[in-house]
Amino acid sequence: MKVGIDATPLLGTRTGVGTYVSGLLSGLAALDEPPEVVLTAFTWRGVEALPSGYARAPRRFSARALQALWSRFDRPAVESLSGPVDVFHGTNFVLPPTRRAAGVVTIHDLSYEMGTVAPASQRYRTLVPRALRRGAVVVTPSETVAGEVRERYGLPGDRVVAARLGVGPEWFAPARPPRGLPDEYVLFVGSREPRKSLPVLLDAMARLRVDDPATPPLVLVGPPGWGPEVEAGPFVRTAGYLSGPDLVSAVAHARAFAFPSSYEGFGLPPLEALATGTPVVASDLPVLREVLGEHASYAPVGDADALAAAIAATLRAGDGGTAAREVRAAHAATFTWQRCARETVAAYERALRSGP
Repeated sequence: MKVGIDATPLLGTRTGVGTYVSGLLSGLAALDEPPEVVLTAFTWRGVEALPSGYARAPRRFSARALQALWSRFDRPAVESLSGPVDVFHGTNFVLPPTRRAAGVVTIHDLSYEMGTVAPASQRYRTLVPRALRRGAVVVTPSETVAGEVRERYGLPGDRVVAARLGVGPEWFAPARPPRGLPDEYVLFVGSREPRKSLPVLLDAMARLRVDDPATPPLVLVGPPGWGPEVEAGPFVRTAGYLSGPDLVSAVAHARAFAFPSSYEGFGLPPLEALATGTPVVASDLPVLREVLGEHASYAPVGDADALAAAIAATLRAGDGGTAAREVRAAHAATFTWQRCARETVAAYERALRSGP
């Protein structure tokens, strides 16, 4: 099986979708019978940064121009960019029209239907239905989103495959102390966007500081994102975008990891925090219950008082010692990129049976 994969998310600042594509590629490579992979990046430049060891699409094109065409027409076919493939996998909501290849598209969440994404992503409201009308098999990162997609688009169950994400081995290795951060802190990791509910977290931390001025500061890690600026008080440190060992060390040494989102498609950052053994406080969302299970503390969405109470209880309890940290890590270890790859290959095979 020859599979074309949209690797555009691997270029530039690595976000959650970039982590997904990187993890999927590693999982596919580890299979006993891996598919032949061709990486395609919809961009004029930067393809030199794609990982080595894979075939690359021979042609380049502007992503913005292509999406504008694909939102109105079924051309150009992706094979004119990728070369001949049996399956093409659109990894980031967009599946190009195909000539003969079967189509698979990953829908990470339905935030574009809820007005909680940047304006440029609103075009998914047009591009996703066009892909579905062409018969695409859908991959989602969780059973929760799989159910949302089936209900929203009226798809039969066999057209939607949940391939839950994985946690890389770097999250389970001992991490060096972070540089430039306080000795103790509560950590948030994510982009600044409305559904991440940063104002609720800031409100919760401010309330904690009133009750106990010795409460550790809040450290914010992540790219600037979009949307209104948040009002950060003197108890907040902004560390900016971190990646690789710097990110792992920041997560591993936090007193608590806070994840107050109002909506998510999976919740990889808090799962990675569990892999390091760090206690997690999260919004009480069905998808976070699916992913984190009983290994996190939960607070109702948007409830700053409840979030403050959950963080305070977590800080008082500490990390529970080595045994508790190992239990959290063992849960995270059940999420592997190889399993994600196997479930994704099942989607490829289903798409092939269905035809282009």
